[in-house]
Amino acid sequence: MRKLLICLLSIIILGMSGSTSAQIVNPVKWKFSSRAISADTVEIIAQASIDKGWHLYSSFLPSNGPVPTTLKLNPSDGFELLGGVEESPKPESHYDASFSMDLAYFEGKAAFIQLIRLKQGRPVQVSGEVEYMVCDDERCLPPTSEEFVLSIGGGAGAVPVETVAAVDQPAVGEPEGESRSHASLFWLSFLAGLAALVTPCVFPMIPMTVSFFTKQSKTRAAGIRNAGWFGISIMVIYVLLGTVVTAVFGADALNALSTNPWFNLFFFVLLVVFAISFFGAFEIVLPNSWVSAVDRNADKGGLIGIFFMAFTLALVSFSCTGPLVGTLIVQAARVGGVAPVIGMLGFSLALAIPFAFFAAFPGYLNSLPKSGGWLNSVKVVLGFLELAFAFKFLSIADMVLDLHLLEREVFLALWIVIFGTMGLYLLGKIRLPHDSPMDHLPVSRLMLALVVFSFTVYMVPGLWGAPVNLISGFPPPKEYAESPFGVGKDQPNNSQGVADGNLNVGLPPHAHFGPQGIPVFDDYQLALDFARSVNKPLLVDFTGKGCVNCRKMEDKVWSNATVKTMLSNDFVVVSLYVDLRTPLPATEQYVSPLTGKKIKTIGNKWSDFQMSRFHRNSQPHYVILGNDEKELVPSTAYDPDVARYISWLNSALAR
Repeated sequence: MRKLLICLLSIIILGMSGSTSAQIVNPVKWKFSSRAISADTVEIIAQASIDKGWHLYSSFLPSNGPVPTTLKLNPSDGFELLGGVEESPKPESHYDASFSMDLAYFEGKAAFIQLIRLKQGRPVQVSGEVEYMVCDDERCLPPTSEEFVLSIGGGAGAVPVETVAAVDQPAVGEPEGESRSHASLFWLSFLAGLAALVTPCVFPMIPMTVSFFTKQSKTRAAGIRNAGWFGISIMVIYVLLGTVVTAVFGADALNALSTNPWFNLFFFVLLVVFAISFFGAFEIVLPNSWVSAVDRNADKGGLIGIFFMAFTLALVSFSCTGPLVGTLIVQAARVGGVAPVIGMLGFSLALAIPFAFFAAFPGYLNSLPKSGGWLNSVKVVLGFLELAFAFKFLSIADMVLDLHLLEREVFLALWIVIFGTMGLYLLGKIRLPHDSPMDHLPVSRLMLALVVFSFTVYMVPGLWGAPVNLISGFPPPKEYAESPFGVGKDQPNNSQGVADGNLNVGLPPHAHFGPQGIPVFDDYQLALDFARSVNKPLLVDFTGKGCVNCRKMEDKVWSNATVKTMLSNDFVVVSLYVDLRTPLPATEQYVSPLTGKKIKTIGNKWSDFQMSRFHRNSQPHYVILGNDEKELVPSTAYDPDVARYISWLNSALAR
């Protein structure tokens, strides 16, 4: 009743104020229920009804992105979890340039399902919460949560802890297939399969395979049938490999491991070993006994013999395909779920099609180029690519551990050297152990060398702070650098005085350099005290680590020279991140009078401050306050129009 009166009073006050900018929105309504599958197996279902124009993020997002939706059940002796959370229906997936990744989300409705097994034959209470984040085209809301309690058995239904509006139960079907990130992985794997075809271990096997089918097939129809089965066998073998990896590690464990710094270090070492192998230092081969055992079964006739011949191909070519398959499995780990199966499907499909085609139509073999030293060159080029990608995993581990050993400039320098060396290799200036003598430079190698050198030169300005958008997402972000302001641009000297309030000549205590090098605070009271001491207005920036439009405003508006100068010299800026997970000390935790929820993290604190003080809960949200903490001008939100933002700042200064 108390919370209801507070909410009604807030609505009346907002209505009387007539403000169109002050509003607290709640675009997602939740309903919690359970459904018995068998005598001891139950589904826990969290159903979301999403307002038009808003989207709710999926549970399965890449690391370093927005906050995913998480359904968590509190541990209990009365039940155990079966598998991970499943989603229904299929989320949409779109590439987001701000995060340099595919992001999956729901519109309209969504259901998150957790299967549990009851340990005892009596009613049990299941409690938990769903944590989620929603955005529309212009703003994001801070991560929030809804708690619930379900009585399983005895006929009781869902008992939400928080009072929420009930919604009609959406139809819960079977979770659907792959997101767009899975499609990207499929095509990446397909290209890797095509690359594997033109390696020294695989390419010479094509005429040998055709010879086998020509001799074994009495008619052309039989040859086509056998060739088709051979291609299917290749796909089955590699897809089984992906299935085993998924089954051993679990549907979501690979994704969790991919964000672990120690596993990223392992992946880095693994890819470096693969690269050295491709360079010709050694070969990664399987035991001869394995190959011999499988090869003996290939002598059998019929479909079984053809299957084992495909198996023999996989084993014999392992020294070339193994590093590619290993790299794909590592990349699939970053996607999670059934990604290893999808990756192996794409790889094996590309590998199988040419073998099946030439086995069915041997006459086209004459159009194939002859084997030669160019095959080893392909292998070496793949080694350079393996080495370059390896440093991405080392970079992730370095950033997670906050070691600052592989900052942006070092990463770019390594890539410049790697691709520059690749260009020299393509021009024949460098020879490796298995390379054949080259009397002249083929046109194909010259053209590829020009592309590689152009890419290398393109990366060089990145050392001086250029964005190098073509490789966005690979190097560390700009702020994770030796020179966040660009090489040759010195950071303001903090030893210089700030008594005159000019933030350009140094940093005040407790401030740091934020977006675009603008000095910012991260604590409201400290920023307010400093603003009063220098008699400047306080610009409060309600933002979020996972807020896409916040980054767009910082990249497109705050980067403007006029805006940057004004924010640095004429205002005191405080950025309050509403999605920080850093726990508050126990003595500072409290229950919000507005929402009735416990404020446990720094992000919760700033989100509650925004709602209770300014009656909004979306980001970005910009407020300019005077020394008396009153708003100088109406607040503003996402608006990439630089001229309007400058006008807004000037109007506050005029007041």
